[in-house]
Amino acid sequence: MSRSIKKGPYVDEKLALKVVKLKAGAKIVINTWARASSISPEMVGATVNVYNGKIFIPVFIMEEMVGHKLGEFSPTKKFVRHGGKMQKELEQKAKID
Repeated sequence: MSRSIKKGPYVDEKLALKVVKLKAGAKIVINTWARASSISPEMVGATVNVYNGKIFIPVFIMEEMVGHKLGEFSPTKKFVRHGGKMQKELEQKAKID
């Protein structure tokens, strides 16, 4: 469910201040734990390391990402694979070929 229009988008205050201080074209990466923070137009072109619960995942922000949440680009779960014994046999057969 999206946030109310009258409230406006949620952007973490500390993150917003760090982005404003960042010079255009700077190679500085900002670490953040604010996964619920929305991406604002000021962030375009910056690289933000978003914490996923275990590690920081670098996210380069582009124009298409404006309006989305930072957490959308930093998955918290690692997909291993489907299947069991049959899947393992198929993968081994594919390695041999």
